[in-house]
Amino acid sequence: MKIIDVVCSKARTGFFFDDQRAIKKGAVADGSAYFGETVTPGFKSVRQAGEAISVMLILEDGQIAWGDCAAVQYSGAGGRDPLFLAEDFIPIIEKYIKPELVGREAGSFKDLCAMLENLQVDGKRLHTAIRYGVSQAILDAVAKSSNRLMCEVVADEYGTTVSEEPIPIFTQSGDNRYDNSDKMILKGAAVMPHALINNVKTKLGEHGELLKEYVKWLSDRVLKLRNDENYMPVFHIDVYGTIGAIFGVDNYTAMADYLAELEEAAKPFHLRIEGPMDAEEREKQMLCLKGLREEVDRRGIDVELVADEWCNTLEDVKYFADNKSGHMAQIKTPDLGGINNIVEAVLYCKEKGFGAYQGGTCNETDRSAQVCVNCAMATKPDQILAKPGMGVDEGYMIVYNEMQRIIALRNAKKSR
Repeated sequence: MKIIDVVCSKARTGFFFDDQRAIKKGAVADGSAYFGETVTPGFKSVRQAGEAISVMLILEDGQIAWGDCAAVQYSGAGGRDPLFLAEDFIPIIEKYIKPELVGREAGSFKDLCAMLENLQVDGKRLHTAIRYGVSQAILDAVAKSSNRLMCEVVADEYGTTVSEEPIPIFTQSGDNRYDNSDKMILKGAAVMPHALINNVKTKLGEHGELLKEYVKWLSDRVLKLRNDENYMPVFHIDVYGTIGAIFGVDNYTAMADYLAELEEAAKPFHLRIEGPMDAEEREKQMLCLKGLREEVDRRGIDVELVADEWCNTLEDVKYFADNKSGHMAQIKTPDLGGINNIVEAVLYCKEKGFGAYQGGTCNETDRSAQVCVNCAMATKPDQILAKPGMGVDEGYMIVYNEMQRIIALRNAKKSR
C-alpha cells in the first residue's frame, strides 16, 4: 500500500525543555520555573514548554499512520542536537522527507528506516527527533498496510517473538520522591522510583547518608503499603554521578563499600543504581563503570549498575555492552534517532548478556510512548520507562494500557 501524503502538526510534550548549561551556571528554581540567563542557543528562557511534531502518513486507502517527533528534556546539551522547535523543523520535514516518502510502498519497516537514517541535509543527518518521530509513523504505516500490530511488524522483520507477558514498567518520581513512591506502590509498579538524586548536599548527603536513609524508608514503605507479599519491586535509583563525586570516580573500593550499605538498606528488595559516576568523557566513563562492576561482582554485592551518562547512541550502547561497563544500559530512545536503532540496541544487549533498559525522557508524548511499547513487546527488554511526564500518573497509565491492549488483541486473534 502506498503513502500518498505527509502532513505535519505542532504538538506539546509531557514535560519541558530545560537549558541544562544555564541551570549548572546557577539559574534559580522558583516553583516550576527557573530564573536566570539562557546559555544554550535557541532557548528563550531557562525552562520552556516542550514541543513536538506529529507526522501523519496518509495511505492510499485513507488510513492515517502517525508518530511524534520529540526530543529530550536537555536538548542541545552534551553534544545533542539543537533545541527542537516545531516551527523550525516542520519545513525540514516537508522539504526533505515528504518527497522521499510520497509514492513509496509501506512495505518494509527496516528498508524505509534505512532510507530515513541515510538522508542528509547540508551534509548532516536529520535531527534525532525527526528520525525518531518519522520512523514511528513508518512503523505504523507498515502495520496498517499489512493488518498487523506494530509489535508484530518488528517481530517479523527482526526474527523475534512478541511477549505474551507485560514488560516490567519503570516509574520515576522526580523530586516528589516520597508521595510519588506511595503512588507507585499502590499501583504495583514493577520498578521504582528513580528519585532524582542529582545533588550531593541536599539529596545524597556529604557521606551518602541522605540516600541511605531514603532507601531504608522506601523498603519500609513498600512493606507497609503492599497488599500482596509477592509484590517485590526492583528499586532503581538514578544518582546522576553523585556517588563518584563524593568518593572519586575511580575509587572503586570506597564506592563498592557504599553500595554494600545501600544493598543492606534496600533489603529485601533488589537495587539498581543508575549513573554512579560521571567521568566527563566517554572512554573514562566506560572504564570507570567497568572497574566498579568488577569490584562489585568480585565482592558479591547484589547491586546492579546502570550506564547512562556518555552512553547515548546505538554505537555507545554496543561499546558499553561489549566492555561490560556496568550491568545494564539505559537505551535513551530519542537520542538514538530512528526507533529501528532502539530495536537493534535492545537485541544487541540481550545477545551480549547485558541488561537492556528501554528508557527515554519525560519530555515525550503519548504517541511516542505507545510506539516504544510496541518495540519493547517485540524485543523484551528488562524494563521500559513510564513516559511521558515526571511522576507516575499519565506516563504509567499510557505505557500500561498500551501493553494490555497488545496482549488482549493478540489473545483475541489466537482464539478466532
